[in-house]
Amino acid sequence: MSGELVLVTGGSGFLGAHCILELLKAGYRVRTTVRSVSRQAGVLGMLKAGGAEPGADLSFAVADLMADAGWAPAVAGCDYVLHVASPFPPGVPKHEDDLIAPAREGAQRVLRAARDAGVKRVVLTSSFAAIGYGEPPAGGRPFTEENWTDPSRKVSAYVKSKTLAERAAWDFIAAEGGSMDLAVVNPVGIFGPVLGVDHSTSTEFIRRLMDGAMPGLPRLSFGVVDVRDVADLHLRAMTNPVARGERFLAVAGDFMTVRQMAETLKTRLGGSAARVSTRMLPDWLVRLGGLFSAEAAQIVPELGKVKNATSAKAVRMLGWAPRSREDALAATGESLVRLGLLKPSK
Repeated sequence: MSGELVLVTGGSGFLGAHCILELLKAGYRVRTTVRSVSRQAGVLGMLKAGGAEPGADLSFAVADLMADAGWAPAVAGCDYVLHVASPFPPGVPKHEDDLIAPAREGAQRVLRAARDAGVKRVVLTSSFAAIGYGEPPAGGRPFTEENWTDPSRKVSAYVKSKTLAERAAWDFIAAEGGSMDLAVVNPVGIFGPVLGVDHSTSTEFIRRLMDGAMPGLPRLSFGVVDVRDVADLHLRAMTNPVARGERFLAVAGDFMTVRQMAETLKTRLGGSAARVSTRMLPDWLVRLGGLFSAEAAQIVPELGKVKNATSAKAVRMLGWAPRSREDALAATGESLVRLGLLKPSK
């Protein structure tokens, strides 16, 4: 409804900024949290790159996931909350709690403040990470919202953080949520138009491919979805009555191998993707690299694994219609070129 106020946590992030763009386009007033006032200019720059010139419809609040201060004024007067903020560093944290604590405690902190402020519904950004690392579905079927990651397995700190944060959110709603609703969006790898220098781990992967920083590719596959479609799904989950108490996977078609992604970039972007390699690395070499690099070690357990997931539920219940995987990847590369974020050719 036009004029309603929505809080977006983490507006300086890749998805957060695109959620703000979608909300402003739909006529909502938006307040967004940043960790410090110095980040406001960066948010405004990304929104401008996305075609928006926000005025009185956008305001800022300073709040940190690890502190109570600031959250009560941030949610005051809000009709809805999109809780997008969550740490996703490119490297490996020194301790898994560096990721788990902000994700889990931050979700509880936001939910508590939202409940106390009389917010109607919170939409939590979770991840396929909270779905796809448990017992695989029988018969090679794709993962669905019924599946949950088992955090007791050997999984990365990021996977564990997203799983425990989402579990904590559902537990909070069941025990302390009162009349407030919760809906959850579980995206796979998020790609699409980059709006500034500070983008995301997924889009950084495309930047490294296009810079030629990956002369060989590991035998991995993962899901692809466009950030604009993930933002759109957040809005649908925010307002549609049937989304109450539901999870929604966000994925555009079947998972892609890294090589398929590289080939898509070369096909769609031509000369701009001239440095993209399609040469495959043998598994033994990746495993060897994992002995010396914590980042490489994280992908070793996933080598050669074939996973898939389906967004049939979001399509059926919310009328969601995502762009193709190829369009999402091409949009990522095109925006990196447009913003001058690639290394110059020698």
